[in-house]
Amino acid sequence: MNTAFLPVNRADLQARNWPECDFIIVSGDAYVDHPAFAAALLGRLLEAQGWKVGIIAQPDCNDSRNQYGLARLGQPRLAWLVSAGAMDSMVARYTANNKPRSGDSYSPGGKIGFRPDRAIITYVSKIREISKGVPIIIGGIEASLRRMAHYDYWSNTVRRSVLLDSKADLLVYGMGETPILEIADKLSRGEPLRGIRGTCWRTGREDEVPRDGVKLPSFEEIKASKEAFCEHYLIQERNTDPFSGSVLVEQSEARFVVQEKPCFPLETAEFDRVMELPYARTWHPDYDAAGGIPALEEVQFSLTSCRGCFGACAFCAITFHQGRLIQTRSHESLEREAVLLSKRSDFKGYIHDVGGPSANFRVPACEKQKTAGACPDRQCLGTEPCPALKADHSDYVRLLRRLRALPNIKKVFVRSGIRFDYVMKDPDKTFLRELCEHHVSGQLKVAPEHTSDAVLSCMRKSSHGVWKEFEKAFQEINADLGKKQYLIPYYIASHPGADLADALHTALALKKTGFVPDQVQDFYPTPGTLATCMYWTGLDPETGKEVPVARGAHERALQRALLQFNKPENRKLVIEALQKLNREDLLPVLLGKAPVRTRKK
Repeated sequence: MNTAFLPVNRADLQARNWPECDFIIVSGDAYVDHPAFAAALLGRLLEAQGWKVGIIAQPDCNDSRNQYGLARLGQPRLAWLVSAGAMDSMVARYTANNKPRSGDSYSPGGKIGFRPDRAIITYVSKIREISKGVPIIIGGIEASLRRMAHYDYWSNTVRRSVLLDSKADLLVYGMGETPILEIADKLSRGEPLRGIRGTCWRTGREDEVPRDGVKLPSFEEIKASKEAFCEHYLIQERNTDPFSGSVLVEQSEARFVVQEKPCFPLETAEFDRVMELPYARTWHPDYDAAGGIPALEEVQFSLTSCRGCFGACAFCAITFHQGRLIQTRSHESLEREAVLLSKRSDFKGYIHDVGGPSANFRVPACEKQKTAGACPDRQCLGTEPCPALKADHSDYVRLLRRLRALPNIKKVFVRSGIRFDYVMKDPDKTFLRELCEHHVSGQLKVAPEHTSDAVLSCMRKSSHGVWKEFEKAFQEINADLGKKQYLIPYYIASHPGADLADALHTALALKKTGFVPDQVQDFYPTPGTLATCMYWTGLDPETGKEVPVARGAHERALQRALLQFNKPENRKLVIEALQKLNREDLLPVLLGKAPVRTRKK
């Protein structure tokens, strides 16, 4: 037995003299005892409250009773806690073009085949075969974003809530620390699992549905009507804030899913405590022979400083999962973790990242959010930033200064997302200068996403002009510092709202700069995003207007090829795209060395 880890088999239980676990966590990811992995974080949190917790990682579902199956720890006394892992299992297994992935960074050796499709449904079904009468609670990103009826890209259908399809007893959505402790207390007292913020429950009795709940269009309605689907999405989006959000009710045939109000964000002291629990900070030794778990490499020497995002991107589900309110850790907590990392034998002196969904969000978007939450009917930092938005990097600057002054720290990098539009809103450019001077390793990855303002508007992103301003400021500061550092822009192809002409717009802009991205992300319609709603309905849900949508692998490939026009394997697709646009005159430009010239009207 390795006491640095939570129990993973019967021998571990016997060594602890435990007859059983109070909770058994079942995860689609390998067991890495690190706060960046939810199974470890929630397991350690429950352990800190005195509960006995075991972990079954990536169980063999072909034989639930074998030593690698779901029965390896026996029955939990209070509940099974089930998650597909850090990613939706379908996203983990398939690319944006619905092709099987070649690897899985959350599995031993990065190999595939360790998690099933629709992992939550599979795991719950298999647990029911071996465990009768023990509550099953589902959570994690797959459960969170599929908590209500949703469009499913892989089947190209509208599916029911995963709570109904899995027949689990309760669903935890969002970040689960607060609800999991309340659930544990209620289960220990034999109380019903109702009224817990951050959870969804199901019932077949209409008289049990809260009278004050806001009714969503029913499952049947959103299957039949694209307009109803848009309304369904918007009601959910406008009720993601813990201050203003309402209880939501969705009917699916004769059953109802009730979504309780969202959880309040963790206070700084609570966030600190959760992140500083006694993690082993490595993968379980069972994976040594396979070479470990690749996903750990990205976070091993990184610091999570914040959660939440008020950035509003249409293709991102952070609003539905972590929320728009910013949660931050204290400088003291982050310093303690940095010191802890610096004492490891494998530490080379480099903190790889200090950030979160958007690294430079460390304060509320405005004063109102501190006491009243985010506005349900407007975005903080979208295409047109809210006038009340206050861009302030002063706290982040102080944090980075403090960390880079620590002994044995050679360099502190910032590699998670920097919102360049937020940087440009800040009248004080101290952060940008210090970022260039101290926290960039020659290249800074940023996400302009596109060059067409029409597409950027559909993405809820700032105009391309803001990107050009940031690019200029970055270059000027580096020139002043005497540094040769470069921006690595990130682009999305085939986002709803983008057609071939928009892709050509970006291709020509890239040609002018001389930069063509090695990687372009095809838009991936995942549950819980505005962009996925647009993809399925062909409508902008806020205006009701039609938006162009690239459908099918070939149509998407044409857009991606234009954004990577210099790759030899894309030559035929580029020619086809230009022919479709009646722009064969641009063949020498994109496929040769001719300069870009403005077309005469």
